[in-house]
Amino acid sequence: MKPTAKEDVLSPRECASVLKALADETRLRILESLLAEEKCVSDLVRELGCPQPHVSHHLRILRDSGVVEGLREGKQVCYRISPIIKRALANQEGKALNFGCCELRFPESILATAKSRALHMVHA
Repeated sequence: MKPTAKEDVLSPRECASVLKALADETRLRILESLLAEEKCVSDLVRELGCPQPHVSHHLRILRDSGVVEGLREGKQVCYRISPIIKRALANQEGKALNFGCCELRFPESILATAKSRALHMVHA
């Protein structure tokens, strides 16, 4: 395992906040989806098959914990994973999310897509 840079290690409080936010199946599904690509709320509603207020509630929790960030595009709000999550993914060469306090693994296909998109963004 590569040593983690100090700015990439979450404090115990930050780690607890992230773990609490991810301790829900719907929020994990949202994170998996956003690892693949940025999506608007309406896209997530269709993908998850959940009502819009339900998806928005979970997005607020993920946003408040620093896992995702929202960007307004006209009348819609689109979400993407936050820079700290991107760094956590990059530190593990696309194999896991390493927060310094713990590590979270997703199916390889999801992380491979996220890694590919991250590399494309860096070279663009």
